[in-house]
Amino acid sequence: MAESDRVMPASLVEAHREPFDHRDGSGVDFEPYQEFLSEAETADWWHSWTGNPAVHGAEFRVFGQDGTGGLAAFWLVREGGLLGEQPVVFLGSEGEVGVVAGAADGYLWLLADGFGPLEAISYPQHEHEPRVDARLTEIAERWAPSARQPASEVITAARAEFPNFEETVRSQCR
Repeated sequence: MAESDRVMPASLVEAHREPFDHRDGSGVDFEPYQEFLSEAETADWWHSWTGNPAVHGAEFRVFGQDGTGGLAAFWLVREGGLLGEQPVVFLGSEGEVGVVAGAADGYLWLLADGFGPLEAISYPQHEHEPRVDARLTEIAERWAPSARQPASEVITAARAEFPNFEETVRSQCR
């Protein structure tokens, strides 16, 4: 990946501009960052999360967290792919692991449908009450009109495309 893999996609900058409505636990529990964690911050987090000082998390571009400290990131797994074409994943503070969306376009539609990264990995056993967000729907329609899908389809497709993500992550843990 090139230097451009450290620049937040404009679609995410726009989608993350306004805070998410947590609604006392029934909404979206997500706090996006204005920029990616640095390489050093990512390495510190990945060492801690995996308990493995030999891994550095260079395959992740972390862009936000939930209220407990679980992190959302792009997973740089598509060789030669642009950053926005990489899958979005979530690694929770309690060991939760999952692919959230197959790419930034799907992630935008997930947000528009009232899901954040944490809610997506706990789908369908989530406790939140998703609400379609008109502002995020307008953003998704502008940036990803041909990728329109309901959250359930975004999540199902991402899990089907990357069935070994959890196994890959767990193989790095000590």
